[in-house]
Amino acid sequence: MNIGILGGGQLGRMLLQAAANYDVTTHVLENDTNCPAAHLCHHFTLGNIQDYDTVYAFGKNLDALTIEIEAVNVEALEQLEKEGVKVYPTPAAIKIIKNKILQKQFYQTNEIPTSAFHITNMQTDLIMHVNFFPAVHKLGEGGYDGKGVQIINTEHEIALGFNGPSVLEQKVSIAKEIALIVGMDAKGETIIYPPAEMIFDPVYNLLDYQLSPARLEQKQLWKAEAIARKVVTSLQSPGLFAIELFIDTAGDIWVNETAPRVHNSGHHTIEANYSSQYDMLLRILLNYPLGNTSPILPSAIVNIIGSEGYNGNVFYEGLDEVLGMENVFVHLYGKKITKPGRKMGHVTIISSDYQDLTHKANKIKHTLKAIAK
Repeated sequence: MNIGILGGGQLGRMLLQAAANYDVTTHVLENDTNCPAAHLCHHFTLGNIQDYDTVYAFGKNLDALTIEIEAVNVEALEQLEKEGVKVYPTPAAIKIIKNKILQKQFYQTNEIPTSAFHITNMQTDLIMHVNFFPAVHKLGEGGYDGKGVQIINTEHEIALGFNGPSVLEQKVSIAKEIALIVGMDAKGETIIYPPAEMIFDPVYNLLDYQLSPARLEQKQLWKAEAIARKVVTSLQSPGLFAIELFIDTAGDIWVNETAPRVHNSGHHTIEANYSSQYDMLLRILLNYPLGNTSPILPSAIVNIIGSEGYNGNVFYEGLDEVLGMENVFVHLYGKKITKPGRKMGHVTIISSDYQDLTHKANKIKHTLKAIAK
């Protein structure tokens, strides 16, 4: 079976590593021959995943296609789907999710709890919504990894907003941020992974580390799972989806965003769960039975981010010390150049003791640095 991936970054690389367990021929389309996934696939195609002709030519002789990132040419995927290529998630689902305006309207239409919002087309539209502040302004398309998102607290900060189609979301008083990975096969059967809890650095507002399973009350867990499943069943699309949710200070649960693909919040499943998110997506693409999402042990993830003040050929300071820690697994993404804030890898920790997880996560964060030679 010939399977194609649109995008060749670290998520594509890890999907290809899982694909080595199956009898498949893998194809990757990416605009960089040095991308992390390039050397692991059977066939690499250099090209733009947002160009209609390139995507169509890449996919027309494949059995199945999936994506590593939402910024793809949906029109080409629609045509391939019409011609019998299996595209998971479906182009219809990708079209909804890749546009934050359509995504919010989808939640509203399907009675999925999400924060109140207004649609803006120009920066000056924000003047009409000053009573809505503080709020979060999100660019309709093109945002990624925190880009295209701006918090606006007062009318004096309107100039920070986006001068293009965007969503202005009511700011939620967040107690916890969690993410759930949900999979659905072509028969409509679903699986769900235990939620992951995001622990943020209060100073820099960056992800500090992640814990899974998240520490939730039983009723909160049931409600979060029900909401996440409803998102996926309402999309009516096979595939794997990451549902990001807020739990507010009153205990209510709101959907923040959905990703139609394997996700950073599911990295830990490689070591910590019986079937990883990457294995699960392959099972869905190949029409195999869905895997076991149960955790083997609780886990934590620490992201390896390019250190401030360093640009150039990467050197991993403290790598030997971290590799010597018990039940710690280092994943480097094969990126040769580091720069401040760039995702260079992640470290997964597994342990039956949550205190041990948080202690090791904190130690790794201060030990392992991506710097330049």
